[in-house]
Amino acid sequence: MEPITAIQLKNIPALKDVPLEQLDWLLAQSEERNVPEGELLFKAGDPVVNTTIVIKGKVRISATVNGHYREIFELNDESITGWLPFSRIKNASGNGLCLKDTRVISCHADKLKTNIEKHYELTEALVHIMTSRVRETTSSQQQDEKMMALGKLSAGLAHELNNPVAAITRSAAALDANIRNSPAIFREMAAVCLTEAQAKLVVDQLLKMQAARPEKPLGLMELSDKTTEVEDWLDSKGIPQLEIAEILAEYNQDIDTLETFSQQFPPKHLPVICSWIHSALVANRMVGDLQLSAKRISDLVASVKSYTYMDQEPDRQFIDIHNGIRNTLAMLNYRLRKGNIELVENFDATLPKIKALPGELNQVWTNLVDNAIDAMETNKKGRLEIATSKDRQCVHVTIMDDGPGIPADIQSRIFEPFFTTKEMGKGTGLGLDVVMQIMQRHHGSVKQTSVPGKTIFTISFPIENN
Repeated sequence: MEPITAIQLKNIPALKDVPLEQLDWLLAQSEERNVPEGELLFKAGDPVVNTTIVIKGKVRISATVNGHYREIFELNDESITGWLPFSRIKNASGNGLCLKDTRVISCHADKLKTNIEKHYELTEALVHIMTSRVRETTSSQQQDEKMMALGKLSAGLAHELNNPVAAITRSAAALDANIRNSPAIFREMAAVCLTEAQAKLVVDQLLKMQAARPEKPLGLMELSDKTTEVEDWLDSKGIPQLEIAEILAEYNQDIDTLETFSQQFPPKHLPVICSWIHSALVANRMVGDLQLSAKRISDLVASVKSYTYMDQEPDRQFIDIHNGIRNTLAMLNYRLRKGNIELVENFDATLPKIKALPGELNQVWTNLVDNAIDAMETNKKGRLEIATSKDRQCVHVTIMDDGPGIPADIQSRIFEPFFTTKEMGKGTGLGLDVVMQIMQRHHGSVKQTSVPGKTIFTISFPIENN
């Protein structure tokens, strides 16, 4: 195999402006390696102590991202990787698998550090590579952060939509069965031959029953007791359709009212009349459930539109800050319930509107609330308190959780890009950095205080800027 020359290195685009004597020096300080296809050039967690140039070959770098093992990028002929001047990287983030026989040279970081001033053009070229790598990594990490946030919101929204959709499916099936049974019930009612006055009495009683349905459903114990009372009454009248007891109890019918009504008809007619009332009340309940479920879906769609501001211009506008917070909580409601988290809202209704980019503020609320939920997971329950207030200078939003808190030794670092305390695949370390950037664009501030059992993030918007 022919030896590697400085001219060969100078043909690498990233090193084209580096003088040949500096490239000769780099070659003299480097070690050459030939790694066969299928073997690792490096593995995840290895200390990054060398600047490595791929002379010829192909290396796939893969790592666990968001819980899945996937390819991050590839190194090909003339790629430069590893340690670079002023880089903070300490360990390899993934495995570097050679997809074909690969030839590399590696220079130890200590040798480069001690000769930075002597080899200015070489250092400049490596720094340029480092800044490009940071830019690409930041872009990729920001995309991962957005996708993780979108995934959480999508999962929560899907779960929230699943409940009303399932209710609609059940109610539609029950209503269909009820309608199919209507001809038989009509035939039975026609055979009774009620007088006009009796028919009016039955219809009036049905309307009263429908109007008597409580807005708030009865508690389980109360409903059970009332159902048992109605069952006993039906049994005393020789009415075999005991399933009507539950619907009458649900519509809050008491025994005295039922007794007064039943006295207007011969006992032999009561089973048919009760069967017709049962069918009508079931249909009324199904229609009510369909309306409620449809409204729930409509409200969720409205929350999504408000959260994303998809139908409005993406310019700064005067907004009620509470709307964005409530829409964000609607998006994350599933996570709150799943985490057994009590939500407390202490909102000041007299707050002035603020001029802002509402979509960006929703990212702030999403990141902070999502982090609070993650923090409280360890306790299997929690209390999230969101409060708004104002003083002479600022509008304030505080988000407080009772999780384990942020360790004192890392509190000063939580707003640093890529810094995260979450396990691999659960966070990229850009959430709070995004919060900080958005608040800076809004001329506001974000502060935090934390002790075990009480972490508070305070977001402040200057009133004079609005």
